[in-house]
This record gives sequence, C-alpha cells and structure tokens, in this order.
Amino acid sequence: MSRYTGPKARISRRLGTNIWGTAGESRALERRPYPPGEHGRSRRRNASEYLLQLQEKQKARFTYGLNERQFRNLFEEANRRKGVTGELMLQLLERRLDNIVYRAGWASTRPQARQFVSHGHINVNGKRVNIPSYRVRKGDVISLRPKARQMVQIQWNRDVLARTPPAWLDVEDDGNAVRVREYPVREQIDVPVREQLIVELYSK
Repeated sequence: MSRYTGPKARISRRLGTNIWGTAGESRALERRPYPPGEHGRSRRRNASEYLLQLQEKQKARFTYGLNERQFRNLFEEANRRKGVTGELMLQLLERRLDNIVYRAGWASTRPQARQFVSHGHINVNGKRVNIPSYRVRKGDVISLRPKARQMVQIQWNRDVLARTPPAWLDVEDDGNAVRVREYPVREQIDVPVREQLIVELYSK
C-alpha cells in the first residue's frame, strides 16, 4: 500500500498547518510561515474556491495517511450513508485502527501508530490485527500485545506525552487497552479540517 514518504515539513508549509504533529514541522512553520518553492513568499493571497477545497482535502488525506483512491472511496461510502456526509467521513477516518492507536496515546504520531499496527503489536478483541485501515466497531477492545507493553518507545509515549484518550474511548487494563464506547461526533474530533469544503469538492 502506498503512503507518503517525502518531506513532511514541505507539506505542512504548503497547507499552513502541522499535519503530522512533529517538532520539525513546527520549527519549519515558525521559521518560514509561507508555502515552499521559489515563489512561496510572493504567492497570491486571494486563493480560489477550488484551491481552498483542495487544500482541505489534502489536509485530511495526509493527516490520516490515505492515498487518493482510498480517500475517494471512503468519501463515497460516507456519502451513501444517512446523515451529514462530512461528519460521517471524519467518523470513518477516526475509526481506523491506526488512528485508535494514536488516540490511545501509545504512538506519538499517526505514522508511528501505523507502523505499530503493521508490525503486529496490536490486538482487537484478543486477536492480532496488522491492517492499519481496519475499522473498529462499538464494543471492540483494542489492546497492546504483551511484548508491545514493554517497548521503550510505547512506554515513553505513554509516560512523557501523557495524551488523554477522547471521551468516546474507555481506558481499560491500566491504559494497555481501550474500548470503543461509541462513535465520535464532530465536537470530539479535533482535526482542523473544514469537511464541508471537501464535500463541495467531490460534489462537483
């Protein structure tokens, strides 16, 4: 499965926000708070409607680590369901297993969470799952495998970052597991994305 492996700070500068949440991106945005490239400083400020919509889509896509086809398919699935399409799209993104690992505080970034899942460090309902895009359901219990609980990186993330899981996840087993109590609503998703612009982009 393809994933973005290029310079992260360049993408964050282009979109004007810290996409992956790394310190390097923060420093890059502070030092050069304008788009990359030769004409980054002088790029016109009055962005077109299409550009704004495209940027919001790219923010969501890079934040959750999806390629274009995956993101389009997920949007179409959300569009077929009853409810507000943009909110349903974000809910489906939040239900990805790699995002759950990130939300639980076991990983410092979503790419790191994706790696933990791919390397087989995560159980879902007692069974190992190594598919980052696996979609959890209500009542599912996501837990660290016994060896993963002893990993220095995971222990550091839990102790130093001390990220509090969102309200829709219940912490169990002294923080080594979380249960999906309910699906998240828009107010519980702190990703700075204007999902309505994404809906408008794909509705053209």
